[in-house]
Amino acid sequence: MNGRAAGPVRDRTDDDLAECVKILAEVHRSDGYPVNWPDRPGEWLSPASSLGAWVAELDGRLAGHVGLSRSTEGDLAPGLWGERTGADAESAAVVGRLFVAPRARGYGIGALLIDRAVREARRHGLHPVLDVVSSDTAAAALYERLGWERMATVEQLWGPGRTVAVHCYAGP
Repeated sequence: MNGRAAGPVRDRTDDDLAECVKILAEVHRSDGYPVNWPDRPGEWLSPASSLGAWVAELDGRLAGHVGLSRSTEGDLAPGLWGERTGADAESAAVVGRLFVAPRARGYGIGALLIDRAVREARRHGLHPVLDVVSSDTAAAALYERLGWERMATVEQLWGPGRTVAVHCYAGP
């Protein structure tokens, strides 16, 4: 790890939001995530359906973010989870808004953040699910290394004339 130390994952505070937006902009420039840049990125990171949001630090600086929310319109994985298990789609919680600063990759921060969101979903009695664009091969590889199961790949309209392939995963 080159002597660099990832700090514990902690609850995101209002004071963290501006730095999270800066990191999200870096990730968008380098990786194209999110696919559609939000008009109000701070609000995008804090959806009304949120069950929580967490950040991780590396060497005392914010390095990553993840959120957990109730299913909303447009989330594909909860419905697939419900169809597969016979459970109500409301029994799933959506892991999302996951990103790690380019400078902080390779230190296990993504896995730490996902673990925190999964534990919170389970604390609420919910099963973690997520959607990821198929072009984000690094994210898909991470989820699969962590034992997530791809339920389906679905075409979804993400703006006027823009269709993307989305992988839907269920947590282990």
